[in-house]
Amino acid sequence: MLDVRNLRVDYGAAPALWDVSLTIAAGELVCVVGPNGAGKTTLINAIAGLHRANRGTIAMDGRDMTALPPHRFCDAGVALVPEGRRLFTRMSVRDNLDIGCHRTAARSARDASLERVCALFPAVREKLDAPAGALSGGQQQMVAIGRALMARPRLLLLDEPSLGLSPIMVQTMFGAIRDVNVAGTAVLLVEQNVVMALEHARRAYLLEEGRIVADGPPAAVFAHPDLRRAYLGLAGPLIGNAGGRPAEG
Repeated sequence: MLDVRNLRVDYGAAPALWDVSLTIAAGELVCVVGPNGAGKTTLINAIAGLHRANRGTIAMDGRDMTALPPHRFCDAGVALVPEGRRLFTRMSVRDNLDIGCHRTAARSARDASLERVCALFPAVREKLDAPAGALSGGQQQMVAIGRALMARPRLLLLDEPSLGLSPIMVQTMFGAIRDVNVAGTAVLLVEQNVVMALEHARRAYLLEEGRIVADGPPAAVFAHPDLRRAYLGLAGPLIGNAGGRPAEG
């Protein structure tokens, strides 16, 4: 489905990504983890068409999308949930969701998509006519994900969906992401909650200083020394790891 090859993105004279390559198959859930400043948001924004690549290619279903404008990425079935949600806080929840179905194909399925979002997030159904800014942080994140799902994407890009949420809401959010993926939507998840991300992903990439330094099954990426130094302050071998989770102490 998605094939990113040797991607380089610069901010002026400063490179943010160097020769990044990754793939996502249809229906797959893949995560990208890494410390602050590693380039994770730059990567996901480039895949959404918001940052122009200086080198390399971004292809969907074998079609080179690299030089196309952002709305063409939407037409190809890519939808982004940005870091910080970026809702229109004075508009109603319903109107925020409607923004997601501006594409003709999505607009014709608006009612079915809205019902899907409300079934996934029952709290959203109760707030449809409320201003988005009056919602809690967790509810706003639900609306942001729902807005992207209104576009009926084949590939959902999520940038730090657990940021600023309570532990209970983080569990709820990851449960919803899992349900979206199980229903057939491919997901690329950029997340600093490493344990939760690796627990739910089928494959993982470790991004550090703009480069992919490890990729593979979640347990193997979790055991990588660069990740353990960045997040755990450890350098020894991982003990008791199963399925990408740290050993309980």
